[in-house]
Amino acid sequence: MMSPPDITRASRDEISALQLARLKTTLKRAYERVPHYRAKFDAAGVHPDDLKSLEDLAKFPFTTKEDLRQTYPFGMFAEPLEDIVRLHASSGTTGKPTVVAYTQRDIDPWAELMARSIAAAGGTKRDIIHITHGYGLFTGGLGVHYGAERLGCTVVPISGGQTERQVQLIRDFGATMIVGTPSYVLNIVDEFERQGLDPRECTLQRGLFGAEPWGEEMRQELEARLGIIAMDLYGLSELIGPGVAVECIESRDGPTIWEDHFYPEVIDPETGRVLPEGEPGELVFTSLTKEALPMVRYRTRDLTRLLPPTARSFRRIGKITGRSDDMLIIRGVNVFPSQIEELILKTPRLSPHYQLEVSRRGHLDELTVKVELKPEFAAAPEEVRQAAAWELKHHIKSLIGITTKIEVQDVGSIARSEGKAKRIVDLRKS
Repeated sequence: MMSPPDITRASRDEISALQLARLKTTLKRAYERVPHYRAKFDAAGVHPDDLKSLEDLAKFPFTTKEDLRQTYPFGMFAEPLEDIVRLHASSGTTGKPTVVAYTQRDIDPWAELMARSIAAAGGTKRDIIHITHGYGLFTGGLGVHYGAERLGCTVVPISGGQTERQVQLIRDFGATMIVGTPSYVLNIVDEFERQGLDPRECTLQRGLFGAEPWGEEMRQELEARLGIIAMDLYGLSELIGPGVAVECIESRDGPTIWEDHFYPEVIDPETGRVLPEGEPGELVFTSLTKEALPMVRYRTRDLTRLLPPTARSFRRIGKITGRSDDMLIIRGVNVFPSQIEELILKTPRLSPHYQLEVSRRGHLDELTVKVELKPEFAAAPEEVRQAAAWELKHHIKSLIGITTKIEVQDVGSIARSEGKAKRIVDLRKS
């Protein structure tokens, strides 16, 4: 069920009343149809009937990626598989993806929300939208695609890669809006310039960027070098995909949350206490209309703050300032050190001593895995070292989906720690 057409301009009382009604439905659906939720609610001593006000949601337990891992692949679904029309997935921490599901009554609102997002960013049916987000199990490409078509735009579903061709098609087709990760779109800008072309002279006017953290400096560079208006598109697969929140072209002051479909909270990441509006903490969402995969108090791990409404009647989120866990986002792919560690342990010649080094070449993030040989292979020939590096690189690409550089080092060369091992060295911050 979609919201009334004017809900984005409604009063706070009208929005709150709609949220409360939909929260009750979501909690009831989760409790009655998902055994994992029933067990969690019972263990916490709460029942859907305990929700009398929006504030009562704080009584209910959080949902995390671990819940999705424990119930892999279909244990969190609230609908039978025969009513599921699509599956998407994102990378998990154990080689198994995080699986998300949609009924047709989920797909249609998703398209509407993305159409609403594109329209809020200034898009109309006259736009030609060049989509560089990946298609397939990643929700980005198809999520934006269906919304753009719903709005009536002309869609160019090129996905990622083929950067020279990206430049050609932007010029030949006359794209007016581009969607993608900011780092990859800047890579396209570099290709324009490599070809001796001025990217500011192309037809692009606006851009929607997401799937990785980015700040005001990146916005300024995109706008200056590409001659566009750059706006933030926020989403996550566990909720729906892209289209959870978007910056409105009138204000461009942080993504506006579509609060008729997603109820936001910001919590203290250590205590779980709900924080007042404006205080920084971890973003938590409860889905309000999702059928196949209701999410109750899902911990996004994104650090931000809730802000009051401006261009619409819905609240906004500030720029994502970091994460409350150790997840990295490399070219739009979620990567956890524990994922890499598991694959290292499965490589016979490598020891569990490792470090992940994140750097930036041009505008693209790169991940280097530094790992040691096991002591018994210390005197092995170079061919052994190269074979171990190739094996680990192959497994990371196959199971996680990113290309990495592997440095197999001598025994004892990676710094040891008496406390928690320093697994990540982020050179981007320096």
